[in-house]
Amino acid sequence: MKTKTRSILREIRHARLRKTLSGTVEKPRMAVFHSLKHIYVQFIDDERGHTLAAASTLDPALRGTLPGTCNIETAKIIGKIAAERALAKGITTVVFDRGGHMFHGKVKALADAAREAGLKF
Repeated sequence: MKTKTRSILREIRHARLRKTLSGTVEKPRMAVFHSLKHIYVQFIDDERGHTLAAASTLDPALRGTLPGTCNIETAKIIGKIAAERALAKGITTVVFDRGGHMFHGKVKALADAAREAGLKF
């Protein structure tokens, strides 16, 4: 039996979560992903398969202004910016999809910053 890597186990957890999580136009799914280098957030309408708003550390406007590309301070900034962009599009309530990652560290900091900026989940 082959040992499963951390990334394979994360994908299994994410697939298990996605069985129950689904976004709509009124309540889109806030999908969070982080790699070793960057953090990404998308607001997705799963019924139509459209991304309604997004933010990441790769945004050209943010590239030089962030304290890093994948740390807790950056996650707080990205969470706040993502929430502001969602609120500008009229999104106030979301379903939080942590992407199989544990809810601590960067993911928790991002979620807390989005809540403070006005999103409800």
